[in-house]
Amino acid sequence: MTLTPSTPTLSSAFRVLSVIPPMTQLNTPYPSTAYLTGFLRSRGVDAVQEDLALALMLKLFSREGLRALRERIQALAPEQRTPMVQGFDVYFDRYLSTITATIAFLQGRDPTLAHRINSRAFLPEGPRFDSLDAYVDEDGGDPLAWAFGALGLQDRARHLATLYLNDLADVLRDAVDPRFEFVRYAESLATSQPTFEPLAEALAAPLNLVDQSLRELALASVAKHQPQLVLISVPFPGAVYAAFRIAQAIKAEHPGVVLALGGGFVNTELRELSEPRVFNYFDYLTLDAGERPLLALLEHLQGQRSRQRLVRTFVREDGQVRYINFVEPDIAFAEVGTPTWDGLPLDRYLSLLDMLNPMNRLWSDGRWNKLTVAHGCYWKKCSFCDVSLDYISRYEGASAETLVDRIESIVAETGQTGFHFVDEAAPPKALKALAAELQARQLGISWWGNIRFEKSFSPELCQQLADSGCIAISGGLEVASDRLLQLMKKGVSVDQVARVTKAFTDAGILVHAYLMYGFPTQTVQDTVDALEYVRQLFENGCIQSGFFHRFACTVHSPVGQKPEEFGVQLLPLPPSPFAKNDVGFVDPTGVDHDVLGQALKKAIYNYMHGIGLEQDVRSWFSIKVPKTTVARHRIARALSQAH
Repeated sequence: MTLTPSTPTLSSAFRVLSVIPPMTQLNTPYPSTAYLTGFLRSRGVDAVQEDLALALMLKLFSREGLRALRERIQALAPEQRTPMVQGFDVYFDRYLSTITATIAFLQGRDPTLAHRINSRAFLPEGPRFDSLDAYVDEDGGDPLAWAFGALGLQDRARHLATLYLNDLADVLRDAVDPRFEFVRYAESLATSQPTFEPLAEALAAPLNLVDQSLRELALASVAKHQPQLVLISVPFPGAVYAAFRIAQAIKAEHPGVVLALGGGFVNTELRELSEPRVFNYFDYLTLDAGERPLLALLEHLQGQRSRQRLVRTFVREDGQVRYINFVEPDIAFAEVGTPTWDGLPLDRYLSLLDMLNPMNRLWSDGRWNKLTVAHGCYWKKCSFCDVSLDYISRYEGASAETLVDRIESIVAETGQTGFHFVDEAAPPKALKALAAELQARQLGISWWGNIRFEKSFSPELCQQLADSGCIAISGGLEVASDRLLQLMKKGVSVDQVARVTKAFTDAGILVHAYLMYGFPTQTVQDTVDALEYVRQLFENGCIQSGFFHRFACTVHSPVGQKPEEFGVQLLPLPPSPFAKNDVGFVDPTGVDHDVLGQALKKAIYNYMHGIGLEQDVRSWFSIKVPKTTVARHRIARALSQAH
């Protein structure tokens, strides 16, 4: 039986709780639960949601949390106390007296506190504040004046408050849990981990302060909502450990509650799962877009569908993992409903300011409504990408009218007009239609998202997007080399990227470039030349921000599936009953990309702050590298040509 909106059969008395596990963003909710909750409610299901990532952070970084942290520190032997921990202990009273007000300030609830924070006498300052020394001007004046000027009162204070929180996170890491991070929490336990053993050992260990706090929050959410089914969506490896800790707590206290695991990590790394111990924690794991498998699971749990007719779902039977996939069409993207943030504490998220760069800060600063323009990728050819998986390969759009209806509904619900379109690559045609519809309805929103730097983005289209509210875009330049871009099947050239990014910048839109190093057959010369291209893109005002990622070969990408076409040999993988994604390879060039990567990251960090753009790119490298073969004014010439 195929469900449609006009034939609801699910019981509204069956409550589903969707949970965001730690750690994800702290400035805005990760969107998976909003999507699922909105979809389920559109089908008449009683659906609720909780962000335990935010809740855990607020519990740990509170007066109560700091007192508990100090108790753990006092139980440590003197030789176990790092300088960071000792500093916290010495200045504990100052941390205790400032934490509540600082959190409120970062939540936007106490803006006048900025004056005291900026005095540099209010917050205790640990090692994280040493980074400010890099900004001292030649006259020895205010180290942040260049970044914020005289009018940046709030931004300056938020940067200082963010450093303060980072100091506290370092204390927690040193004294309680060395795996703790605000985003990549215990990531190594899950990333391409072929065996479940490290995670099983961690889950069998006694609860530390972080674990105990998370357990209390998980059980409180179950007591509050009384769900029959709990969905835990894991987007990244850095949320896996906490997801299993949540499931462990619920299983122990509420064995009758059904637990299901899904999300980006499951979709990419657990596709060949055969480890039965996973099901000591979860009853079901689902793959790819969650709407159809979830409807099938709900019907099954309510006695309306046999177990044999589950969709894209792993179960354990007779001690063995079994994958069941009764083939049914996915829910059309146009019919998945409108995401809802109802139930999430939107006024408690924190706007952090780690990076002073105006584009880079968007990922941690401000609360953005996350929305998707289209499912999948319309290009789906890039050889480094998981083009064989559903989240890339199944491309579906929705009309501009439908998208703007969703936008209007979300603004009405949240009171927030900022949107982050989280597509793999938003299609130019869809964005043009969306911009026209936003302008026709005279909606005053701000939005940003990810695109491909293709020639369809003319100066005229870029200006139209800006007029509709576009403030920033990000896109993949990857390795800035025409030879490697062609090998990647990226479908763009360096000159084309220059012209497109300049068109966006000229329209007043900030541009971030995703960059890559270590791609198969990439030489040292390629790397030096790529950095010179990037330098010129910054110098000519084409891009304002960027980040270099190390290339990782995945089993689902064209490189991983046909390595001979890219001149590399894959290393044999061990038996992988648990996670399987990244695969090592041998590149005949023999380049030490780790050493080169350090230089690339140092260079681009400085470029984003307007530093070093006049230097020879070789100056960033700690080893001798060849002179660039790129003409000094190559990008300027490309910009002078017709679009």
